[in-house]
Amino acid sequence: MAKEAIKIVANNKKARHDYFIEETYEAGIELAGTEVKSIRQGKINLKDSYAAIKGAEVFVFQMHISPYEMGNIYNKDPLRVRKLLLHKSEIRKLIGYTQQQGYALIPLKMYLKRGLVKIELAVAKGKKLYDKRQDLAKKDAKREVERAFKERNKL
Repeated sequence: MAKEAIKIVANNKKARHDYFIEETYEAGIELAGTEVKSIRQGKINLKDSYAAIKGAEVFVFQMHISPYEMGNIYNKDPLRVRKLLLHKSEIRKLIGYTQQQGYALIPLKMYLKRGLVKIELAVAKGKKLYDKRQDLAKKDAKREVERAFKERNKL
């Protein structure tokens, strides 16, 4: 079976730097027509966005979708709260995670899959400053090893 083609529209690079990713979920999102057109143009920012559970539903906050130029009166507020579409069993799992201390729901990326807009939602635990420093040190060490390996192969 061939792998499905997905087109990544937005990526939250800061999330992997600031959080330990425990588990990820694919969620649909409730959008207006002009928002979808704007997303297809790549005019979206996930940088400061987060998700929260209200009642038995999951909502995403602070996700900025720029207004569509041709949308005029049909455009919505760029920072409005949007509902995420998940199965009940997934929502129950997320409720269990978020009730634990230190866990948050963070959107990692937004992409198009079979013409539909999807969000990859992560259950994440915040990193401390020393964790971030360790990650940077590992990254630098790996880069140095690769550089040395390339130099060795050139000889």
